[in-house]
Amino acid sequence: MSCDQDVLIAAAAFIVTANKKIKKKAKPRRFWVRPSLQSREIYNTSHLLSDLISDDTDILNLEYRCNGGFRNFFRMSPSQFNELLNMVIPSITKNDTNFRKAIPAQDRLAITLRFLATGDSYHSLSYLFKISKQTISKIVPEVCKAIVDVLKEYVKMPKNESEWRLVAREYEAKWNFPNCVGAMDGKHIAVQAPEWSGTDYYNYKQFFSIVLFAIVDANYNFIYADVGCQGRISDGGVFNNTSFCKSIELCTLNLPPDVSHPGRTVKSPYVFVGDDAFPLLRNILKPYPGIQEKGSANRIFNYRLSRERRTSENVFGILSSVFRVFRKPLLLDPEKATNVTLAAIYLHNYQRNSPSKKIYCPPGTLDSECSDTRVTIPGAWRKDSLEQTSFNNFPRVARKSSLDATEVRNEFREYFLTNEGRVSWQYENS
Repeated sequence: MSCDQDVLIAAAAFIVTANKKIKKKAKPRRFWVRPSLQSREIYNTSHLLSDLISDDTDILNLEYRCNGGFRNFFRMSPSQFNELLNMVIPSITKNDTNFRKAIPAQDRLAITLRFLATGDSYHSLSYLFKISKQTISKIVPEVCKAIVDVLKEYVKMPKNESEWRLVAREYEAKWNFPNCVGAMDGKHIAVQAPEWSGTDYYNYKQFFSIVLFAIVDANYNFIYADVGCQGRISDGGVFNNTSFCKSIELCTLNLPPDVSHPGRTVKSPYVFVGDDAFPLLRNILKPYPGIQEKGSANRIFNYRLSRERRTSENVFGILSSVFRVFRKPLLLDPEKATNVTLAAIYLHNYQRNSPSKKIYCPPGTLDSECSDTRVTIPGAWRKDSLEQTSFNNFPRVARKSSLDATEVRNEFREYFLTNEGRVSWQYENS
């Protein structure tokens, strides 16, 4: 027998002996359910919901107060909760077993909404809902996925020219910007460092993140969202990896044909607006770089474009103000963090388009303007979220734009200086 074979046999014997020493006899369970969680049948989620509704009901007038405890606890009204519950019940209902009863769908939805509303740890939610943290760690991703599935019709891109024109008319009516079909923005959502990921999710702001790229309409609704790109990838890489970028390059968005602005002869395309992080393309406008002289044409254009982009800033601000799970790093792996983020996005659109949307965005939540001077009045979300580590803009990187894209931006700039395109307050506020 050779020396090498002796070494291999000795190594194998050592490994077997080490495994025997490491392997320990499994300890018997002390209990199936912790005693602190066994009172769930006495005070369950049904009692919690009824108590919150009772606290918010005016006994004399028998009317529900929309800004009470139920809304603060779940970030929606009881009617919205019940409607959403009826939609997700088929997807999240589990069957009872011979040993124990399944957790009701109502409890599963309540746990998930509370997690989104507060970002509390699974340990904290365990003590509140009397359910083990191991079970909650399975419930939250499952329910988030179910929410995205049942609300998929609430976030969708326009499919034809008439739908794009409707978006453009709303932007022009509310923000005095013609031919605009969406405001783009990108944000980093903080997550815990994924295992064995190295620096893949470590971004330039020096924390781990996944990236949310979104397009917003004039009514503060998401019309497109791409979540999950690794935080280390540059702004150009994030944008280039989206299906939206490929649609722009292949001209498959079915945008309306170019039209000339009132009083102008040069035709301009329908465009998306973004900040310096994005490339200047024929269908994407961004500000002129550098500090512009006050009252100059470039500065007026930048003001008009930044006023338009306020919609995306407000949407991200509302999202983190209502769903406070984004106020701190998500203690989830990237895939589950992506599902949580998408669920919040779909819930945002769902509540913005519901009859009781004022419960979700009470008056004063969004930025507004003085009727005379058009000076911006900060919305409540800005005061409520002075420090948002979950949302940080992409780094701004200079690029060389095509001549066609530069001419499109110049045409918009010149239009804003004409009698048909100017607004009375642009010189004072630019």
